[in-house]
Amino acid sequence: MIPVELSDRLIDFAARVGKLVEALPDTRMGRHIAGQLVRCGTAPASNYEEACAAESRSDFVHKLKIALKELRESLCWIRMISKMEMLPETRLGDLLDEASQLCRIIGQSIVTTKGYTKRNE
Repeated sequence: MIPVELSDRLIDFAARVGKLVEALPDTRMGRHIAGQLVRCGTAPASNYEEACAAESRSDFVHKLKIALKELRESLCWIRMISKMEMLPETRLGDLLDEASQLCRIIGQSIVTTKGYTKRNE
């Protein structure tokens, strides 16, 4: 996958999270989860863009790690929405799958970059 494709997927993920957040109930818990999810669900795209402009390999890995942490947090909140039955499972399944795939892609990028860095030191 080339960087622009991953960037597009992360931006699409952020947009889908935004739509999900808008559909959450206007309850105390709904507002709390919405606030958390809107932050962590939109952060991976911008952190990945920053990683692409990194000043070094270690800076690149650091920014990817931040993107990965935000994706994992997003997974947690989406799973919580599911467990609490705040939205139908049919609305969440594809987004959970995409978040998992993005975690694997970015996680593997971190592993690959770290391995490349160690071989060239």
